[in-house]
Amino acid sequence: MLEKRQQLPQEQFIDTDYFIYCLEGVHEIETDKFTEAQENLEQLALNYGIASIYKTCDTIEGLEDSLNALVLDDHNFKDYEIIYFVITGEANSICLNDYHYSFQEIAEIFEGRLKGKILHFSNAKILDLDEEEAQYFLDITGAKGVSGYGNEFNGISSSNLDIALFNLFKEDDNMLDVVEELHQRHYNVCKLLDFRLYY
Repeated sequence: MLEKRQQLPQEQFIDTDYFIYCLEGVHEIETDKFTEAQENLEQLALNYGIASIYKTCDTIEGLEDSLNALVLDDHNFKDYEIIYFVITGEANSICLNDYHYSFQEIAEIFEGRLKGKILHFSNAKILDLDEEEAQYFLDITGAKGVSGYGNEFNGISSSNLDIALFNLFKEDDNMLDVVEELHQRHYNVCKLLDFRLYY
């Protein structure tokens, strides 16, 4: 499984208490192809001092293993706040290797294991949950919030807005304040991509 940690100079690294964990859905994990998500994480590390772990997965088992390794084993990176998903799918599901998994199934897999985390989806998939689906997911997993975009990719990647969001979270950990600030600073893009947060 491909795993890449964005390294910072050692003295910066010690007082970084803010991490992003990125999981990207790929067709084949045995590839060395450098993706746009990896480039974005590198920019975050270089420009904003935000460290990250990057992993790829091509099955639901791979996704589960990656999150389990993070939740149970990765003590150096226990302070991460955001899990960043770059995975395709439908409004209320993700797609790995042509299999669709509903948010309800994902909630049951990660029951109680995402306490206090914010799950953010790039616009590789649209995020459109009804109130009941969103509440069920948050209640079962313990996640603090789920964010993403209501509009499809259509040639416009959400990556710059994702970076802006992560950087705002570094400055302020109040989710609602961050989203309000994101809308104030990047109103047109938020509107265009239909940024949304379920909490």
